[in-house]
Amino acid sequence: MKKVFKKVLNTLPRPLLIKLSYVVKPILAQSLKGNTYTDPIDNKSFSKFLPYGYGEQRDNVLSPSTLSLERHRLLWLYLTKETNFFSKKAKMLHFAPEQAFYKRFKKMKNLDYTTTDLNSPLADVKADICNLPFESNNFDVIFCNHVLEHISDDTKAMREIFRVLKPGGMAILQIPQDLERDKTFEDNSITDKKERAEIFGQYDHVRIYGRDYFDKLRKIGFKVDEVDYTQQLSPKEVDRYRLAKDEILPVCYKPS
Repeated sequence: MKKVFKKVLNTLPRPLLIKLSYVVKPILAQSLKGNTYTDPIDNKSFSKFLPYGYGEQRDNVLSPSTLSLERHRLLWLYLTKETNFFSKKAKMLHFAPEQAFYKRFKKMKNLDYTTTDLNSPLADVKADICNLPFESNNFDVIFCNHVLEHISDDTKAMREIFRVLKPGGMAILQIPQDLERDKTFEDNSITDKKERAEIFGQYDHVRIYGRDYFDKLRKIGFKVDEVDYTQQLSPKEVDRYRLAKDEILPVCYKPS
């Protein structure tokens, strides 16, 4: 199964993957029913989760029901237990909306919810993150998760996110990150997809973020909380929800 998943991920364009997943998801969820692991997003339990990864595959990480990964489940738990996201009225912008969240957020009556992306079939507004068609100081909440590692000029993208976020607003800007690396590594001369996959972990990534990511956000103007939410959970919960221990949530605010 791991070889099949890897082949599909590296062969099919992302928009087609999204459409195909709606067909495959119910079959996978039914076949893997059990009580060992739980997806906190829908509270459904399974005998195991699925493997995932464009290069080296991680075992037991992709939820059969919501198609959430470790980062999605961690964010959901943080939002549920530590914020008023699910009750406070807010105007929200969601970049490259994840399937695990899209329908749920769209149904939330407290959210004025807009999605944006250049290619995603789930996007309300087709837009370049480096040149957004939104007024300044427009959104109370912005999610931009696992997007910036795809963007050549991530500084410009960060500035655009900061610009359209309201003063006092919250932006969660997750990225794949090597916490043992002090400085972000990027090399724009690497354009071959196979070489990018070997060096950056995925054929469409352009950098590996290090711990300096948080300071880069601060230089843009954000106040950044580096939230290690797995420290608030028991080892049994971390395993049951299939989380990545010590993953950092970059919870950012625009000063009022």
